[in-house]
Amino acid sequence: MFRTTSFYGEEPTLLRDFKNLIISHFSQAKHLLCAHNGKEFDFPYIARRMIIHNIELPYKLNLFGKKPWEVPHLDTLELWKFGDYKTYTSLKLMTHVLGIPSPKDDIDGSEVYKTYYEDNDINRIVVYCEKDTIAVAQIFLRLRGESILQDDEIIHV
Repeated sequence: MFRTTSFYGEEPTLLRDFKNLIISHFSQAKHLLCAHNGKEFDFPYIARRMIIHNIELPYKLNLFGKKPWEVPHLDTLELWKFGDYKTYTSLKLMTHVLGIPSPKDDIDGSEVYKTYYEDNDINRIVVYCEKDTIAVAQIFLRLRGESILQDDEIIHV
């Protein structure tokens, strides 16, 4: 089973909830955070927002003084590059070429601002983010040569 959990609400609260999840579920060295372009965007952004809100960084996001091979993150974009550092492949393109359902069937990242501030539709953003998370997991499985998850293997908590 693959489980998704979404956090939403006021930024300091959701950052603390995310930190607590990381501490409780990713404390072992073998557990890694995984995202598409997470090393360049998601993880640094979350760490900066935690610092702004005076939230101590959890071990998995505290990268001060770490060598690149000590960073406890997997990045499907980096894995797909196979050492070619001059290319960028979007999550939408990767899902397409790998035959994985696209998470961008309703909105994409460029529309989140409008969806939140103008449409006031947090549930739509939650669905979008969960689809992104599932797509990253599916890509990771395909890169490992494994079967992708079926809908009945995914639960939303």
